[in-house]
Parts: sequence; structure tokens; C-alpha cells
Amino acid sequence: MNNIVKLIIKENRSRLNNTAIIDGAYSISYSQLFTSVDLVALELKRKGVIRFKRIALLCEDSVDYIVLSLAVLKLQAVIVPVPIGASSNEVNCLLNDIKVDLIIFEKDSYNSKKTVLSIENNAIKKSIFITECDSYKGLSKDFAKLNPAFIRFTSGTTGKNKGVILSHQTIVARTDAANNGLKITSKDRVIWVLSMSFHFVVTILLFLRKGATIIISSRQFPYELLDNLKKLKPSLIYASPIHYHMLCNLDISKESLATLRLAVSTAVKLSPDIADKFYKKFGFEISEAYGVIELGLPFINLSKNQLKRGSVGKINSGYQIKIKDPDNHGVGLIYIKGKGIFDAYFSPWRKAGDILVNGWFNTGDLGYLGKQGFLFILGRRKSVINFCGMKIFPFEVESVINQYPQVKESLVYGKNHLQYGQLPLAKIVLRRSRKDSFDLEKLRKFCYAHLSSYKVPKEFVFINQLTRTPSGKIKLALS
Repeated sequence: MNNIVKLIIKENRSRLNNTAIIDGAYSISYSQLFTSVDLVALELKRKGVIRFKRIALLCEDSVDYIVLSLAVLKLQAVIVPVPIGASSNEVNCLLNDIKVDLIIFEKDSYNSKKTVLSIENNAIKKSIFITECDSYKGLSKDFAKLNPAFIRFTSGTTGKNKGVILSHQTIVARTDAANNGLKITSKDRVIWVLSMSFHFVVTILLFLRKGATIIISSRQFPYELLDNLKKLKPSLIYASPIHYHMLCNLDISKESLATLRLAVSTAVKLSPDIADKFYKKFGFEISEAYGVIELGLPFINLSKNQLKRGSVGKINSGYQIKIKDPDNHGVGLIYIKGKGIFDAYFSPWRKAGDILVNGWFNTGDLGYLGKQGFLFILGRRKSVINFCGMKIFPFEVESVINQYPQVKESLVYGKNHLQYGQLPLAKIVLRRSRKDSFDLEKLRKFCYAHLSSYKVPKEFVFINQLTRTPSGKIKLALS
């Protein structure tokens, strides 16, 4: 299928009366959704959204976000998602690097120096506008040949490649492969708390393909989420560890999650502490997923087995895995190949075929395969600390520090040292304790009791909060 939206419409011909999206007090059926998409697509076309134009989308998660996205895709234009929480500098860098043609934005989310047109349409509930960017010539002739649908901004595994291009065909293959694990059906009611600007291709489009109901719960967190859990009987939660951490600490009963069949954790590594607390409170194992922007969703831990916590599960049937150059413990670089691999990097222009090695993609992550083929990820290769020739994986140390009662969260990183190579250091955020009354020696003793001595940070620094990216990932400290 050369257009993902036309495929979604085709696959839902028998489910037009099903509820597609619930957004607060407002809900929309699949029939109403498709009508809205058609109306908005006609107006966008009149305002310059045409085939292969790159369209930046800067809006909050809502029914409008989904309608606008589908309308752009139906016109064969290309979506460049922009996170609503990004700084003006980050937004401008993204627009320049991806050579965006037009920007669709919500009121007060972007200041344009050019003419701004309002999108007047009853199918859109919010104040949405569109404006042109500086014209650009010299795009690769191969761009249109890919049949592009999305360009996801990223620095890539090398730090040089920007903009992962995904074609309509790639999205179809990627959502097919993801559903080998997720098993989404029209009976599913999905609680959605993540940012659509980062998590749309595999998840939102898959849910729509299968006729599921998407329950938007990402605003006014956690109140909207709590209300939806109590009233709407969800079958699936798609969230990040921080959301599950909050659920563990909120006044919510075990019965509120009684209808769940799956609780997926993605975006960042799930700590054993959060997994354990969630199970003790709700009697339900969180399924940790491993998603890669260039690959899709090749792993999800569906075992529901406490002994498999810390693993992202077995390889999805649409993919293959190999561990390259493993050490004596079986730890090496993770390479993956399979369905839905990205089509190209936008800047500088590099087609996937020029990057892959016989179809294999280097994820840049280090890990090992345990018993029965369960994958354990230890972290990014570039974040591993080399102390006297011994490897220290920051997440392992952070998991221990974060279990200390007075610590809210931490960041472990390496500092270059002439004699030792790198020294492990830690930044810590306290829960409610004062820095001057915190007993650092007790924390050190706690770490020595749970870690090999060489892994214990040589220095602890108190900070008020960790710096995060717009997607919620902690920014690494520079050595």
C-alpha cells in the first residue's frame, strides 16, 4: 500500500461505528474521523500542502493532532513532528536541518515572521495556523522516490546523521511487525500518555489500523489519567517508567487496572524498583519494550515472568538479532535486521542501504542474550565508563542508587582521568532531604553492599533536577 491513511480507511470499513478516539469529554468514531480527515485535507491542499512537501507539525496531543497528521499523510506530504516542549532554538535548528516547507502550529506555540493563515474548519477544535518557511532548492532526487511519510529528527547513532526518513511502505511493514507482539484488536482501549510527536508511527497508526480506541490521557497529568482508568476500563497502557512510578505513588486501587491485558513501558530503561513496586501494588508485570527510531519495535517482554525483569524480551518474529564482538560475559554491540527498517537519513543524505551491513543495523547499544533468547540491554556504547580497563554500565549503578530511600533519581557518568581512564561520578536528586543533613557515607556504604567496589561512584554531586530532552530522556553529562 503506497499510502498508510488509505490503508487505515480500507481496514476499518466494517468498523466505522467504533469509537476511534476519546479526548476528555469529546469522542469521535472512525466514520467521523475519516470525514474530518477528508475535510481538513482539502483545506490544507488549498494552503499549499502538496505531495512530498515537508510539513512541520507543532501541536499538543489531541484529536486535532491525529486529524491533521492523517490529512497531511493522505495528501502524500511528509510530516516532521516537532515536540511542543522544545525551545525556540531547538525548533529553529530542526526546521533548518530538515529544510521544512510549511509549519502547521497551534496558537501561541510558534512565532512566525511570515504571513500566517488560519485553518478554518469545523473538523478542527483548536486555533490552528499555517505559515511558509524559507524556500529550499537542491533536495536529493531520491527523496521523492522513497515515497516518504515521516522525517523523525534525531542525531543518529553516529551523532552526525539528522532526520530519519520513513516511507509509507516502511510504516506498513513496521506496524505489521509490531503487532506480532502487541496483538492489537478492535476490542482494545488504549490509555495514551506519551508525546505523539515522539511516538506516533508504530503505535498510534497501528492502533488506528486495527480499529482500537485511543484514550488520550497526556494532559493534566495525572488527573486525566486517573479519571480515564476509573471510568473507561482500558485493556492496554502505553507509557514510560515515570508514569508507572507515579501510578505506584497515587491513590488508585488495584481494581482500577483489573481490565488490563498489557502495560507497556518504553522511551527509557525500566528500573527494577519501579517494576517491583508496580507488581506489588497491582499484581501485574510491566512489559518493557525496546524501540529504535531506525527500526521500530523489535523487542517487547511479554513473559509476565518476574525472573525476566530487566529484559526487553525475545526478538519479534519480524526481526533477527546478533551480538557483535561479545566479551567473556557475552556482552557486545546489538545488531538488528528485519521489517520496517528506515529508508534514509535526511541530512546529510544517506540511504539505508549505504549504512546497513548486509541488512544489519548497528543500534549503538550494548547487551547480551540470556537464557531462552531474552535480550538484556546494558546501555549505549558511548555511555559505558572504562575504569582501569573494566566496564561500568551507568544504568546498573543508577538502579542501585535510586533504591536508596532518600534519592529520587540519579545520573552516573564518566570523567576522563589520566591514570584510571575514566572515573565513575554521580549526580543525585534528593526526594525531600536537605543536602546539609543527608548522610553521604551511608549512601556510599549502601552502594558498596550492592555493587562491586570499582563501580561505586568516586564522587556524588547534589543537584535540584536532571536535565531532560523534550522526549523525557535524561541528557548525558559530558566527561
